[in-house]
Amino acid sequence: MGLALAAGFMAGCSPQVRFHGFAPDEGQLAAIEVGRATRADVAEAIGRPSTTGAFDDSAWFYVASRWEQRPPRPSVEVERDMVAISFDARGVVSNIERFGLEDGQVVALSRRVTESSVRPQTLLRQIFRNVGRFQAEDIID
Repeated sequence: MGLALAAGFMAGCSPQVRFHGFAPDEGQLAAIEVGRATRADVAEAIGRPSTTGAFDDSAWFYVASRWEQRPPRPSVEVERDMVAISFDARGVVSNIERFGLEDGQVVALSRRVTESSVRPQTLLRQIFRNVGRFQAEDIID
C-alpha cells in the first residue's frame, strides 16, 4: 500500500509535457542551398511554414516549442527552436538562421487589451476616500 501511494505521489509531481509547432532539423536544412533554392524548393524539402513575414513574403518562420506544467503552477515554455529562412527579391534563399529560447524574448505581436483606469471600489476604499469630505452641518442636518 505504501509503495502504491508513493508511486501515485511521484506520478502527480512529474511534469506534463506538450509540444507545439514544427522546426526542421539540420539534416532537412542541409538540403536547402543558400543562393540557389527557391520558395518552391523549400516548400518541397521541409513544407510551408506556419508563419511568414509580417508585411511581405520575404521570410518564412518555423517554430517548435516544448512546454511543461507542474501542477498547480501554469505551463512554462522550456525549449524553443525557431528557424528563419530569408528570401531575396527573386524568391531565392538568401539566409538560414536558427534561434533558441535563450536568443530572444516573448514579443506580443498583437495585443487586444484595453487598459482601464477605473479601479474596483471596495468598501474600505469608499470609506477612506470620503474621510475629510464630511462637515459637521452635513451630519446635524
